[in-house]
Amino acid sequence: MLDEPTFDEINDAKANMDHIYDQADPRAYVRELGSVGYAIPTAAKPILQQLIPELRTKPDDTVRVLDLGCSYGINAALLKHDLTIDDLYDHWGLPELNRATTAEIIAQDKDFFAGLEPVENIEVIGLDVAENAVAFAEQAGLLDLGLTLDLESSPLPEAAREDLAPVDLVTSTGCVGYVTEKSFKELLPALTEGHGPWFANFVLRMFPFDAIADTLDEAGFVTEKLDETTFVQRAFASAQERESVLEQLIDQGIDPTGKETEGYLLAEFYLSRPREDAARKPLGRLLTAQDPDTTIIDHRGAKPFAQ
Repeated sequence: MLDEPTFDEINDAKANMDHIYDQADPRAYVRELGSVGYAIPTAAKPILQQLIPELRTKPDDTVRVLDLGCSYGINAALLKHDLTIDDLYDHWGLPELNRATTAEIIAQDKDFFAGLEPVENIEVIGLDVAENAVAFAEQAGLLDLGLTLDLESSPLPEAAREDLAPVDLVTSTGCVGYVTEKSFKELLPALTEGHGPWFANFVLRMFPFDAIADTLDEAGFVTEKLDETTFVQRAFASAQERESVLEQLIDQGIDPTGKETEGYLLAEFYLSRPREDAARKPLGRLLTAQDPDTTIIDHRGAKPFAQ
């Protein structure tokens, strides 16, 4: 049996982009991630849009979403509005914003997002360790509430429990690897006070999901994986990152042939639900048919590193 690496060891294989995650506004974020075709929020959106109606008792019910690793409110923007991440790249990448202050960008965004027609009756709570990013997303009107917490090293504050109790859907699109079962253990008592939410996690293939699934299982949740479907997160940032990730996958017994070897970091989808919900409608019936295997989306001209 292969030794399972730690998440820290796996993260070492990836390019370090920590410098873009907690700035006062998203300009550096969209410049750097746009250059490598970061696409997972757009790839995840159709899946999440199929889950949201299932969580409504009545058609006009508000669905409350907790977005883990919310950053600057990207998933909130896409779920609330008819937007893709490419639209946000264009919006925050306008040349005239190069000399704008963060206050000017926030003022513009409050008007911009408030003027868009909402496509989903949802509220989004964002949780992230990045204080500046969360503050931006709140002030710009993307998050209904932002929580700056590090649940890997600190307990959930008592004051947050009331905010989390009504949550219907917990989402993540790439934070597993930084977030482990420790954060889920901290969240579960608050999230299950009222009813059992659903957990929709998009997880890079090189990060084992077993410990999180086991934690959720102990709390009465069943985890299903969407088989034979992978989602493009982004292109590799360098040849070195490509080789390091391929080596990490192979060391774990995961075959990257025809997948990561094509030049992209790929994620898989896991849905965890209360046992009775999973029994009522298995994942295969819940989602409309997905194209098997990976659809490579080369966003904004990002070029994968060839073999």
